[in-house]
Amino acid sequence: MSKLSLSIPHTQTQEEALSRVKQMLGRIQEEQKGTITNVQENWNGPNGSFSFTAKGFTIDGTIQVKENEVQLESDLPFAVALFKGQIASMITEKAKALLA
Repeated sequence: MSKLSLSIPHTQTQEEALSRVKQMLGRIQEEQKGTITNVQENWNGPNGSFSFTAKGFTIDGTIQVKENEVQLESDLPFAVALFKGQIASMITEKAKALLA
């Protein structure tokens, strides 16, 4: 396993950022129908956990929506860890656009 930790700054209110992050998870499943399945998310206020299957690999982690940033942490399976940089770049790019 390889740890993926991202901190993405935002200028939204915490409530607005949380709303947008929640919408993003559903949109990703819709956009990536053939690749991502079994999307699960559970929220307790601004703290969430998620899991999904991508190309046969289960990925799970946590999201914390804070006042000025969103923190995401996930353990990536070894085979997926080889693409850690690409995954981090894609998530950061999409999150920054979402939270702009």
